[in-house]
Amino acid sequence: MGMKRFEITDKVSFEETADRICGLNAIFAAEEAVRTKTKATKAIVEAVRARGDDAVAEYTERFDGVALTPDHFEVLPAEIDAAYASVDPELRQGLERAQANIRRFHETRLRGSWRERSADGTVLGQRITPIERAGVYVPGGKAFYPSSVLMNIVPACVAGVEEIVMVSPPSYHGTIHPVVLTAARIAGATRVFRIGGAQAVAALAFGTGTIPAVVKITGPGNTFVTVAKRLVRGVCEIDTEAGPSEVVVIADESADARFVAAELLAQAEHDEEARAMLITTSPALADKVDACIVEELALLSRADMIRRALDAQGLVVVVNSVSDAVALTNRIAPEHLSIQTSDPWAVCEQIRNAGAIMLGAMTPVAVGDYYAGPNHILPTSGRARYASPLSAEDFRKTSSLLAYSRERLERDAPDIRRLAEAEGLTAHARAVEIRL
Repeated sequence: MGMKRFEITDKVSFEETADRICGLNAIFAAEEAVRTKTKATKAIVEAVRARGDDAVAEYTERFDGVALTPDHFEVLPAEIDAAYASVDPELRQGLERAQANIRRFHETRLRGSWRERSADGTVLGQRITPIERAGVYVPGGKAFYPSSVLMNIVPACVAGVEEIVMVSPPSYHGTIHPVVLTAARIAGATRVFRIGGAQAVAALAFGTGTIPAVVKITGPGNTFVTVAKRLVRGVCEIDTEAGPSEVVVIADESADARFVAAELLAQAEHDEEARAMLITTSPALADKVDACIVEELALLSRADMIRRALDAQGLVVVVNSVSDAVALTNRIAPEHLSIQTSDPWAVCEQIRNAGAIMLGAMTPVAVGDYYAGPNHILPTSGRARYASPLSAEDFRKTSSLLAYSRERLERDAPDIRRLAEAEGLTAHARAVEIRL
């Protein structure tokens, strides 16, 4: 087991390393992995569009090994109540506290509608309304994620979405894990269906006889789920195309090697495609981190998967300066960034591209993954260059408000007419003139 190691000593080695980590070849390789699954996923999506519930049942039995008729797709309220009652009360209370933290965070910066009235009586403004129905995908193949339930559903509730439909694979004895169902109840899901994969995404997008069509689909999943979301975009909106989970740790000689190793191991625990990267100014720290990883692996339940992820995707980059570490991080635009340096806030001020930034030795990524309040549904695969974490605002939309007075129309009419005529749109010009 060994993470790949690079050393940046000058501008040339910086560019070479950056290109290997996040250049076009890396992007094309990721896209190729998606393309190989597009044909099969498209067939599933088209089948669900054409045959609805029958196709969903067929693919659920084929891929999940669970035979369900459409009248058993939905998890009934009584089943959710029973799951809730079966979960350890202390775990329930932890989920409830996490839900409260997430709600409080997303309520803090929620925009409101506004109107501005001019002296002549003209009104301009914006009206903000929630989407009518949201679909939430919660993965459940290799692990169960009650935290993803909270991170998807709570912002939708804060936004004011009236109906929130959750889907998740029936991978726990033919249904959804009790802790996931408990989280759904705590978070505020209105309906829950035990279906997953590309067929669940298609069902949410098109609607079936049993499953309602939604306006927007959020939530991470495997490559098939990601491709399905790409294919249905346009029929409904999606949050983002989620890639493998990733973390970059920026560390200097002041960092505790155990803490650095812990972040790399935690990220690699997701699956074999997870990316764990250390960028450090200290070769000695890099060596200590390697040793700590070996020690910690002996204690971890998913050690084999972690080894595979670190062998395939793990990286250690030794740089000359923190400024080089910052520059490389901004190029990577990681999903998670852990800054473990002597002055993490000074480093943070230079970061432009990262989904979530954890500052200081006492801020493990896990506090963001589970509890603190900021969303763990984050842009991956370099999308932090232009995208943001999921928020309540993603479940709302804005309508522009315009109410002109006659006085204002008379004043602005000449400019509007000239602009319309310049574009050759005389009916636009006439629509103004006829009112005057």
